[in-house]
Amino acid sequence: MESYGITDRGLRRAQNEDAFLVRDDLGLYLVADGMGGHAAGEVAAAIAVREIEATVEATREHEDKTWPENWEVRLSLNANRLVQAILAAHRKVMATVESAVEFKGMGATVVAALLDLKQDTATVAHVGDSRAYLLRGGELKLLTSDHSWVHEQVVAGLLSEEAARNHPLKNVVTRALGGMQEPAVDFMELKLNDGDTLLLCSDGLNTMLEDGDIRNILVTSPALGQAANRLVAAANERGGLDNITVVLVRARA
Repeated sequence: MESYGITDRGLRRAQNEDAFLVRDDLGLYLVADGMGGHAAGEVAAAIAVREIEATVEATREHEDKTWPENWEVRLSLNANRLVQAILAAHRKVMATVESAVEFKGMGATVVAALLDLKQDTATVAHVGDSRAYLLRGGELKLLTSDHSWVHEQVVAGLLSEEAARNHPLKNVVTRALGGMQEPAVDFMELKLNDGDTLLLCSDGLNTMLEDGDIRNILVTSPALGQAANRLVAAANERGGLDNITVVLVRARA
């Protein structure tokens, strides 16, 4: 695998409430986007990254016969590991929210990928509107579906894609770590081909750039570091209204 991660404050926010993780040894890659303002969003994102990393690392030696009781037999090993890691992060964020008044209302969205290099597979899971894309053969495909109010309106046919992009409620998420209810974690598994590139990002990237813009930068930037930095720069050139985080992972035979 090749991988690269970068985060940027953007041009309008006073601080960076995003966080990311690149762990080639675990095959774990993730982006967390904190919410809540002041230091709270930053705290929630950091907790999410730390708890997911710890849970995935603690379960790396699990085999089917030793699965914990709360794991689902219908899911693969890595799907169980990643889903349970995200739920553990949610519970940790909730406990922190309840521990002090200054953390009230904080939360985070998260998107993560867990790779199995022996099986050439990737498990992708998310809560909220942070996204995962797959670049394969020059074509860019969105793997996740935003858990946001405006996306639900688009799916229902009540808003167009263009109206959703500029809607004043575009940042309202319907699922997040730290909400009152335990969030449903959406996940998918896919077979990786040689040259496939996974892109994980906070919404500070895709709200500034069209998918076609993202694709063009990826296909014209052979080095992952160059591609990630160009994506951040392009988002800032379009206004940089939010924090911008990009994690790229490329499969090699």
